[in-house]
Amino acid sequence: MSKNLRLKAARAERDMTQQALAEAAGVSRQTINAIEKGEYNPTIRLCLTICHALGKTLDELFWEEKEQ
Repeated sequence: MSKNLRLKAARAERDMTQQALAEAAGVSRQTINAIEKGEYNPTIRLCLTICHALGKTLDELFWEEKEQ
């Protein structure tokens, strides 16, 4: 699993701390940190909650691009 730099960038775009996103998503700051570091694979429900909090789509934050 790779680092989720898109999530980190989207959070920064909104000037949100990991703690603020965690509170919006109903999880711990450590969970958001682990997702960004690629150490935790969130459920689809959590992915959707994070997307909603950041105003992004699943494609924009979580789906990995396939290499041709």
